[in-house]
Amino acid sequence: MPDRPDHGEDSYKGSGRLNGRKAVITGGDSGIGRAVAIAYAREGADVLISYLPEEENDARDTAQYIEKAGRKAVLVPGDIRDEAHCRSIIDRALSDLGGLDILVNNAAYQMAQPGGITEITDEQFDRVMKTNLYAMFWLCRAAAPHLQPGATIINTASVQAYQSSAHLLDYATTKGGIVAFTKALAEDLADKGIRVNAVAPGPIWTPLIPATMHEEKIKTFGEDVPLGRAGQPAELAAAYVYFASPESSYTTGEVLGITGGKPVS
Repeated sequence: MPDRPDHGEDSYKGSGRLNGRKAVITGGDSGIGRAVAIAYAREGADVLISYLPEEENDARDTAQYIEKAGRKAVLVPGDIRDEAHCRSIIDRALSDLGGLDILVNNAAYQMAQPGGITEITDEQFDRVMKTNLYAMFWLCRAAAPHLQPGATIINTASVQAYQSSAHLLDYATTKGGIVAFTKALAEDLADKGIRVNAVAPGPIWTPLIPATMHEEKIKTFGEDVPLGRAGQPAELAAAYVYFASPESSYTTGEVLGITGGKPVS
């Protein structure tokens, strides 16, 4: 990327809020996932990150930050569009971390199509749905029987769930689904003492942006929010820490917007 994102490598300071916890983060190799992995490790959690095999170098970089914080890092490459792989992620957490307390469904795929619905192929639609929705469902279903009271699930939604863009029609559809899924699953698991919440980012500068958007859009990315700029992954990490920590013990089924001022309602 021409301008490297800030994942909190030099800025995030932990205070032991997740001591001894065991976390799974999908898409933990870069972007928001890397920022969350760094924050969790510095708060005292061991972290498993899942990622596509072609992102191995980025994943190893993230693992180094986790290990420098004195925590265990587990790397699980593979494609979460495969149900069996989703089950294997949870199995690896149970075997390699010794349990699971926090599941962060963060990995996502988008591909902007300025021409709208007529340019969205079946292949693209299927990839977006499988990556953003199916995988979240499979991972939560596999994890639920192993989560104990006090465990948390945190899903990454988007401002697109509330202010949807035509060029991201399929992506926005999945993000709306994630909001509904979060609220329904929160009700489902509440009596087990498991909390489910979501973070809804606005325009955040991650590798997903230059990889999937046209150059003209990239030049002005984030300028349409009240704060007038794109956010950095590091600016979201504290929200994921909050939802994972005992500080949010009376919060479930909520969506926290980190959007630079765009409303999520």
